Amino acid sequence: MQEQFRKCAEIASKAAGSPWGFCIAVTLVLAWAVSGPIFEYSDTWQLVINTCTTIVTFMMVFLIQNAQNRDSLTLQLKLDELLCAVRGARVGMIDLDQLTEADLATLRRNFQQLAHAKEGSKEPVERNENPTAGNAP
Repeated sequence: MQEQFRKCAEIASKAAGSPWGFCIAVTLVLAWAVSGPIFEYSDTWQLVINTCTTIVTFMMVFLIQNAQNRDSLTLQLKLDELLCAVRGARVGMIDLDQLTEADLATLRRNFQQLAHAKEGSKEPVERNENPTAGNAP
């Protein structure tokens, strides 16, 4: 079922994000607007567009989240591959997504300190193998 959803979500995402998808959406909205006088701008006429846009928006949330999750994971895996391939890279950085917010904030401060230290000196700054340690990375 997961593979079927992935394929369906990929197809729907590509279709919705294409120029043709946009043109179809604009055409439907224009057709709805033009039909207003025919239906005398009734409550039912308004309900049609409201219901359709609500349903489409609800479904798109899941499609967009699926695409975002997949893109994030594939990008993370590519970065992990680069970290593993580069000599001297800190492989402890691979599991950063498992750290707490406090650990990530500490690591960010460490990198800011590293950047400031490099600005003032041409010397490379020593790295710390533990990305959550309090010292500069």
